[in-house]
Amino acid sequence: MGLPRLTPAIVFMLLLLSSLMHAQNASCTFDVFSAPSGYTFSQVQGVSDDGTVVGQLVNIKTQKLVGFMRSPSGVFSDYAAPNASVTWMNGRNGSGANAGYYQDAKNLQNLHGFMLEGGKLVVVNYPKATNTFLFGVNQLGAAVGSFSASTISTKGFLLANGKYTTIGYPNAQATYPMAISDNGAIVGSYATTVFNGFLWQNGKFTTINHKNAKYGTSLTGVNKSGAIVGNRFSADRGFAFLYANGVFKNIVYPGANYTLAGGINNNGLISGQIFLNAAATETVGYIAACK
Repeated sequence: MGLPRLTPAIVFMLLLLSSLMHAQNASCTFDVFSAPSGYTFSQVQGVSDDGTVVGQLVNIKTQKLVGFMRSPSGVFSDYAAPNASVTWMNGRNGSGANAGYYQDAKNLQNLHGFMLEGGKLVVVNYPKATNTFLFGVNQLGAAVGSFSASTISTKGFLLANGKYTTIGYPNAQATYPMAISDNGAIVGSYATTVFNGFLWQNGKFTTINHKNAKYGTSLTGVNKSGAIVGNRFSADRGFAFLYANGVFKNIVYPGANYTLAGGINNNGLISGQIFLNAAATETVGYIAACK
């Protein structure tokens, strides 16, 4: 007996479902780049409006972790904060101000936030906090990060015009504001049993979770148009996405094991990291235009 003949209505429905499944992936053009000689990527994070990407490198010989800046032309500059055992670089605005944090070499349990612009370093420590993390900075110089004054609680903050505003999701174990747009929208994640993505604006939280994020969602970037990037988690891997106009679209690099998103600039360019194998030993950075 042969297979039953499909009616035109069933064929139409199958094509529609196939189209909807395909539409879950963003259409992206990738510009991929490798770490400089002698280094591998630890993290590829934010991107400024001119296309400068920031993140963290691992020295292959010494295993020391340092921050990096990659210019639009592909030139790398590494950065280690003074008296630091580890340096992280997370965000950068259009004026060249970089946000990051470092581990104190003399007191390893202490982390300090910092702003770096034009070679000038400004250390940022939340008042009376043991640890301060600085993650993002916008064009107006407003910065976001997190602080911990104890081992049981981590909260976020906004630092604008020298004033700290605490950002703590109610009853969350930790709140991590990762990026701030030029119009003051802040995105990040808060921890309950899993990580949840959030948008914080005008003092109000809105939870934004990818529907397929079994192990949590983290939002990592937002631009002045309201486009957001982040990652959904599945066991020990993360998968990048673009969230705009209420629609999630996956950011997928062909042939990769998985792809992470680090940031998005006001021109819509997305930065992040591509993991080419399951062991995460082969990794490259990227800038992508997605729609």
